Amino acid sequence: MPAVAQRRLRQRAMELVRPWLWLGFVVVALVVAIFAESRAQPGGEAGLVTAAETTLTGALRAGDKSAARKLLSLQFTFADENGKVFTRKEFLSDLKSVAASDTPTDVKASVYGLVGMVTGSRNSARGNTVLFLDIWAKQKGTWHALTMQDVAVGTDDAQIAAVADPSPGGDGKEAAADGKPSECKNPCDTIPYRVRSPAEQDVITTLQEITKAAVAGNVDAWAKHVADDFVLYRTGHAPITKSAAVASIEGAKTSKVAASVSAIESMRLSVYGDGAAMIANYASPDKSRPPYRAASVWAKRNGQWQLVIEVETDLKG
Repeated sequence: MPAVAQRRLRQRAMELVRPWLWLGFVVVALVVAIFAESRAQPGGEAGLVTAAETTLTGALRAGDKSAARKLLSLQFTFADENGKVFTRKEFLSDLKSVAASDTPTDVKASVYGLVGMVTGSRNSARGNTVLFLDIWAKQKGTWHALTMQDVAVGTDDAQIAAVADPSPGGDGKEAAADGKPSECKNPCDTIPYRVRSPAEQDVITTLQEITKAAVAGNVDAWAKHVADDFVLYRTGHAPITKSAAVASIEGAKTSKVAASVSAIESMRLSVYGDGAAMIANYASPDKSRPPYRAASVWAKRNGQWQLVIEVETDLKG
């Protein structure tokens, strides 16, 4: 075949192939973009919880009671930064007066078993910047909000040192002359709650062991029941991490500061698989701190329950 004919044949072949090459490049680019987008978005159940939270936030901002109602469990409650608690019916009756009106920031979603939690910051209906904990549960295959709780935390890191007992229901005060810790019948030995399952009993037993360990200043016993990423949020205090809590317990023991343990007045506990949600009202017998509502999430890891997060909002009413 003459050289000129060969060149024309090659040119014709390239003209036929070139569109397919460009199509291949476009397909590869689209696949890469989709993969990158999927990596940027939370996946699995955490992604579903995030989507449900976003939908609920939009419904609350729009005052859409019908859309909000579908996402709230029948047991739903909401506690604002002043500790005022709203039932599901009360919450839905006047959304705009109780729900936040802006888009939350620093939002993070996590799932433990069939319990999900979403944390972040938002402006409350009262116009205050609050940290929030929204707890979700997968009920009959669908994620529903169990509770929403706001807390106005502090920003002064020095406040961490003021907490001698960072366990649920604890605060610090000077020990008596004999240096003995305060009495802790409730919740150390007994809790006013009717246990409904072995799983609930395991969670409650873990709560009691955490409290006993903190009262005794036993850091090792306390730490094994608390997740490494644990954070405690309290009204007016800076967030307390696990390491800060350990340092506080050790410091209290060294300086002989006794734990003044608040007693549980009421509790609601829900266990879903390897996750649990607990809501409890505490009151201090010696009035060393205001009554407060504690919302917490628990996770079962390697057969052992651990406390993941706790939000304690003072009841100011």
